[in-house]
Amino acid sequence: MILLGSTGSIGTNALEVASHFDIPIESLCAGKNITLLNQQIAHYAPKNVCIADKNDAHKLINGNYKLFFGSEGILEMIESSHSHLLLNALVGFAGLKPSFKALQCNKKLALANKESLVNAGWLLQNADITPIDSEHFGLWYLQNNRPITKLYITASGGAFRDYPLDKIALATPQEALKHPNWQMGHKITIDSASMANKLFEILEARWLFDIESIDAFIEPSSSMHALIEFADGSITAHISTPDMKLPIAYALDKDKAAQMPFIQPLDIQSLCLALKNIDTLRYPLWNLKDTLLHTPQKGIVLNASNEIAIEAFLAQKIPFGHISALILAMMEYFDSFEFASLCDLESIQSFDNQVRAVSSQWLERKIKE
Repeated sequence: MILLGSTGSIGTNALEVASHFDIPIESLCAGKNITLLNQQIAHYAPKNVCIADKNDAHKLINGNYKLFFGSEGILEMIESSHSHLLLNALVGFAGLKPSFKALQCNKKLALANKESLVNAGWLLQNADITPIDSEHFGLWYLQNNRPITKLYITASGGAFRDYPLDKIALATPQEALKHPNWQMGHKITIDSASMANKLFEILEARWLFDIESIDAFIEPSSSMHALIEFADGSITAHISTPDMKLPIAYALDKDKAAQMPFIQPLDIQSLCLALKNIDTLRYPLWNLKDTLLHTPQKGIVLNASNEIAIEAFLAQKIPFGHISALILAMMEYFDSFEFASLCDLESIQSFDNQVRAVSSQWLERKIKE
């Protein structure tokens, strides 16, 4: 298979699952963690390797592989790879073009890159995509071809679920990265704390399941991942140990996954499940849910401004509260944009660049205040 984002948490779990299934790794793509990538090259002997920065090439171990560089290199590597399966675990907008390239090359796309659907779901709606998010996997697992009334996904609440409300706005990266349940990369952990991640997942569900009636609750244990309300009035929930190996296994080979215990079963008697509404005072971004479902193309504004804000936050240039403040300001600024004009990758890329430029200017003014 082809694995994009091999050194991240999804990537390392995917390699472990692929080993269980005896799936050979033809191509690997990674960013700056060359030390881990070298270990993966030595173990899996890929035929193709892509790294973000050409200047890191001298750090790579020798091997019988073809080397690619940067965003264009990823697309070239996909095109030259023979594997039918591609897992896209890249972070951010950078994952969008590789998703399109995979589908253009008639590859099966296992998608962990949320931003592909957030930024261009209307162009990917009818594509053959297998989601890797635990929530969307849960929805897929439950649907069973019955008429659906409403979809629900759950949120952990992130690092600030129980944090003093008056201290959240000035919180630091160190505080935001203390996720209560999951071990994840920096960006998604901060997105969890702000609830941006759940907005991304709402938009993903909108395109994956072609339904606009979607909501979310906080479930503190992260044991219940998704619920479906059916037309007959019944509701079914997907409950499992919070472990990404389960959705990854089904994305790689659902027939084998159904026969193998990839996670520890939960102790049912010890479960304590509670669904709580998402408080918009604690998570002001949640106020955007309805407008995003009504005009999902606004996800481009959400994603671009969020990426600019998180970069500044991790660099300790802004406090946590500025993340939601920037996103809300950009959603208002671009409210009158003609979103129907976003009909191809070029127009999406151009608009994304525009949002990033305005977001950066807004932050610069805030930092100077």
